[in-house]
Amino acid sequence: MGEKWVNDIKPWGNTFKKPYLSKCSTLIAVFKQVYSYDEKGEKRTHYYNEISISIAVGLMLAAIQNAGLVTCTTTPLNAGPRLRKLLGRQSYEKILLLLPVGYAADNATVPDLQRKPLQDIMELHDHVVK
Repeated sequence: MGEKWVNDIKPWGNTFKKPYLSKCSTLIAVFKQVYSYDEKGEKRTHYYNEISISIAVGLMLAAIQNAGLVTCTTTPLNAGPRLRKLLGRQSYEKILLLLPVGYAADNATVPDLQRKPLQDIMELHDHVVK
């Protein structure tokens, strides 16, 4: 990542050090398959794979919280090939995120990120399409 990205995330205390990845009770690795091969060995494209995964992970995040657990979505920069090999995944699978799951540490903090106001991300129209 570039210098701008590194500076933009500094207020969050985000560094390459991720001790929570080895301290959590469960570590979920989320991979995507852009394609795979069928039983005849022919390549099969998986359409909408990132949208499907996004929906599934969103539901999983809600379930984790509902169970009284916590997680922090983590992007495993430059670790994809090593993780894929370590976990015995296929070459056509790409890591998207890691979800360390467990109970929050006593000293855990959450950054106070401000969301955009609703009126900045939504438009209302008075007309109805018939």
